[in-house]
Amino acid sequence: MAVVGAGWVARQVWLPLLEAHPAFRVAAVVDDDPVAARKAVREGGHTRILRRPEELSPDSVDAAVIALPNHLHLPVARALVERDVPVFVEKPVFRTLFEAQALALDHLARGSIGDLTLYSWSAARHRTDVCRLAELLPSLGTIRNLDLSWIRATGIPQRTGWFVDRRLSGGGALLDLGWHLLDVGLHLLGWPRVVRAAGTMSADWMERGDATADWRPGLQDGPEARPAEPVEDTARGFLVTDTGVGISLETRWASHQALDVTTITVEGTEGVATLRGTFGFSPHRLPRSSLTVLRLGREESVALPDEPVGIEYERQVDELARRLGGPGGGRPASGLGEGSMAEVTILASCIDHIYSAAGRTLREVS
Repeated sequence: MAVVGAGWVARQVWLPLLEAHPAFRVAAVVDDDPVAARKAVREGGHTRILRRPEELSPDSVDAAVIALPNHLHLPVARALVERDVPVFVEKPVFRTLFEAQALALDHLARGSIGDLTLYSWSAARHRTDVCRLAELLPSLGTIRNLDLSWIRATGIPQRTGWFVDRRLSGGGALLDLGWHLLDVGLHLLGWPRVVRAAGTMSADWMERGDATADWRPGLQDGPEARPAEPVEDTARGFLVTDTGVGISLETRWASHQALDVTTITVEGTEGVATLRGTFGFSPHRLPRSSLTVLRLGREESVALPDEPVGIEYERQVDELARRLGGPGGGRPASGLGEGSMAEVTILASCIDHIYSAAGRTLREVS
């Protein structure tokens, strides 16, 4: 494997997990800052340090993880796919639907046969509490509504740099947290298309010093100037699918809550299931997840195991190993398979719908 990028997610998530997994060997770390890349790799290993993703080829690696700032996902994915190197792209895979479609059209224009060798799915799909919720869906009857929320107490990752500059990041809390929520929610619903949307955004917490995340040291602030086009710290949206299901979405980097809470509520004709927990790595989390089912005024609790924080990312890497080592030489299955380009396109369209409804269309995509 190659890891493209030597930032926080590469150092804290991808490199440790890949190095610990028996199916993988980190053959290269690619970053235009070789000093940062060397600091990211394990001492005494044989990992190559490269400056450009174009230096990778199918002869040198079996696949690459793209863990770069959002505006670099498309050009780097394009460069590697053109070289027939399968890629797993960190979320958000693309900033807009246009970027997703651009890569697919490039693939067609080259006369390539088969699907893109691109994977991406949220690790949250591999949480046991999410899997238990999915198992309950048939007992809920016809699904009518899905509520998704991820509300942080104090969780603005940083206030300067590319992450909060919408021209580079593509968006704030909606794109950052909403990608995970919609990935899980759409997966539960079988990936319907969205036909209508409403949305509203605000950024009331961005200038408050007491709202900065304390669990990603060194990322809160940098020497860069405040962005010319800042992102939102709060987003609320409502989507209507082509199957008639309503999807309510709320994402917040900061709030008046004491803890970070992720809630998924699925309402059907025969019952309502609610999952409450905390996605991600924040230490300001609920002590444990809870899953309840409400039917005609009677609420029942569903037993859930205690799990270590971040275990879903280990399972995500397990799944990636199965995909890359399976039939087809690491090529995704056609159509709507887990992590497929078709799923990525549907998810990107949902994000676009909400931004557009809120009047926040990204004006410039390079």
